[in-house]
Amino acid sequence: MSQITNTASFSRRAAVQAALAAPFAPVRGTAANSAVSVGLIGAGSRGTYVATLMAKNTPARVVALCDVVDGKSEKAQKSIGIENPKLYKDFRQLLASDVDAVIIATPVFLHAGHFEAAVKSGKHIYIEKPASADVEGCKRIMRAADSADRKLNITFGFQRRYGQVYQKAKRLADSGGIGPIRMAHAHFIKSEGAWGEAEKLPPPKTEMEKIASWHGWKELSGDLIVENNVHSIDVLNWFLGGHPHSAIGSGGSTLPKRGDMRDHNFVAFEYDKGVQAQLSGTTLAPPGYRDVTEQFFGEKGMIETSENHWRHYSGPNQITMEKSPRNITIDSVAEFVSRIAEGRPENTGVRGAESSLTAILGRMAMDLRREVTWKEMMNG
Repeated sequence: MSQITNTASFSRRAAVQAALAAPFAPVRGTAANSAVSVGLIGAGSRGTYVATLMAKNTPARVVALCDVVDGKSEKAQKSIGIENPKLYKDFRQLLASDVDAVIIATPVFLHAGHFEAAVKSGKHIYIEKPASADVEGCKRIMRAADSADRKLNITFGFQRRYGQVYQKAKRLADSGGIGPIRMAHAHFIKSEGAWGEAEKLPPPKTEMEKIASWHGWKELSGDLIVENNVHSIDVLNWFLGGHPHSAIGSGGSTLPKRGDMRDHNFVAFEYDKGVQAQLSGTTLAPPGYRDVTEQFFGEKGMIETSENHWRHYSGPNQITMEKSPRNITIDSVAEFVSRIAEGRPENTGVRGAESSLTAILGRMAMDLRREVTWKEMMNG
């Protein structure tokens, strides 16, 4: 498979022309008066959660479940509260069925292959972040997304983009409410949950071993910054108008781990016009503690965003704050379903891959202990 040397050299026009010549299954679920049928690929905790919110808060019908692990689909069926869904072990069989859309919530290292197959099947796609654990996987996502039928809806699970509080904050930033953004901070600080020493495990070798322990290994999950902190990184890219030019940072692991994941990282990204965005991510907080926010500073004020609220500082004693009216993942899945039903296609595949690549850029800077540029990463 050919390599993409950098984003500028990748010809979107050529990809679209190739797509027009390739056969695709009919795109379904575009009639406003028909309920969108959805299949879940990857019936773990996150996939079950997203499917549940979609089933309970939108007109969509979750009608098929797929997982290679015995009993997971049945467990998901009970959690979602659906009757008589079709159950599959092979995701290709689900993609060959008549569902309109799929949720891809499989382990990160499987995303690229599952996404490519879903695009070729002609299904609308809601895929969990990140795009991939490595650069080549992200490039595969970008190629597949650019080749997709223009009628397909492709949404990454960066739900902050769809949250009502985030969209209000973005409108204020775009209107010049705080002036040009001069600096940004992102904090993704939380507890890992279980404390105490963990028995060190050898790296998984078989496919099933990888699936069972993917979240503990950098190669399979992308590390803390890619698998977890990428949510805040996507917000940084959104508010700052694109991906950064370079990154420098440090990080490591303080507590014993079964795998090789970091439990803390600090990365500084440099964007256009020398604007820096600093990311601090960790799982070392005490049990129950959580601080996940993004802050943007301008000459005239500061905007703070989170899944629970947004806040605007415009001067001493001039602070406004609004809480989120509902879970922002509901906002995300509701937008996905309504776009399918109303025929308003959106393809966020390249954008989602670029946010994932930004996180990988930060990981590379920590691994190499020096500044790494976007061009170097894409050419590597």
